[in-house]
Amino acid sequence: MALVLDLLRTAGAEGISRLELAERTGLTPQAVSKITARLRADGLAAEAGRRASTGGKPRTVLRLVPEAGHAVGLHLDRDELRAVLVDLTGAVVGEERTSLDLGAGPEAVVDAVAREAGALTGRVSGGGAPGGRGTDALLGIGVALPGPLDHARGVLHRVTGFPEWDGFPLRDALARRLGVPVVVDKDTNAAALGLAVAGTGGSFAYLYLGTGLGAGLVIGGTVHRGARTGAGEFGHQVVQLDGPPCGCGNRGCVEALCLAAVARGEADEAARVLGTAAGNLVALLDIDLVLLGGRTITAAPDAFVTGVTAVLDERARRVGETAVPVRIASDGVAEGAAQLVLAPLFGRADG
Repeated sequence: MALVLDLLRTAGAEGISRLELAERTGLTPQAVSKITARLRADGLAAEAGRRASTGGKPRTVLRLVPEAGHAVGLHLDRDELRAVLVDLTGAVVGEERTSLDLGAGPEAVVDAVAREAGALTGRVSGGGAPGGRGTDALLGIGVALPGPLDHARGVLHRVTGFPEWDGFPLRDALARRLGVPVVVDKDTNAAALGLAVAGTGGSFAYLYLGTGLGAGLVIGGTVHRGARTGAGEFGHQVVQLDGPPCGCGNRGCVEALCLAAVARGEADEAARVLGTAAGNLVALLDIDLVLLGGRTITAAPDAFVTGVTAVLDERARRVGETAVPVRIASDGVAEGAAQLVLAPLFGRADG
């Protein structure tokens, strides 16, 4: 069913025939007929007209019904909360944004999140029945925020600068408060998942520089979280042994050096430091692409793309390789958080 749903999603409004579904999934025509009949009964699929065939009668084509289900994506930054309501295709159909103080503590933040999520979920007539189906069903809420955290249990660890969050069961607290399934992941992982689902293929790193610095890693089309969901703590690699202290307790971390350069108004220097760290990542993982995002980068995109590219180009020349391309990615952390809920429905849980 997930395979069929994913093909319906990617086919768009033009739809796809049952015969094409059978050919692309390897399922028998009988199996496809049973699956599509169930999807239509659940309101997830509908007829999209007829298409001429090479022989015999025209084929009926089916399409996904985008409004048949929704998910909420929440991006909790250190000083801001952005919430989006998306349909089954991932298209944003509602948005809320407000200031947030992550340092105010779990209780205050959970209250703020519940208010913003409630403002969006109130637009969904299907209510919040867990796993609900039918028109306007709310499938769940995805939450993305700075790590480190335990993605599997939805428990935060010692977020840099906010030790009071260590051990807080955010997923369960929000699920109790909102009455819907909740998934929690790092902001960088959520963004990387959103990019992979949207079609960014291969192996890539999404480097996010906002009020902090982290990375989302996609290896072979799959989000790489690590054995303890701690992969991607990119900002806390040490590149200067006698460098300035970082909030994590180390000295000379990439995050500390980058943010200090930005604070001095030296975007070019921040880009050079980020490029050095990105070069380490490229050499270590042999990835195909480096994507840059986050409010600090989008405030000076040309400077960061130029600076990071220059460092990677120089490294590639020294070893006689082709340089890995560097591009700006859309700042879609909240949208990626919604995909934490939607992607498993389409068999794309990790990209």
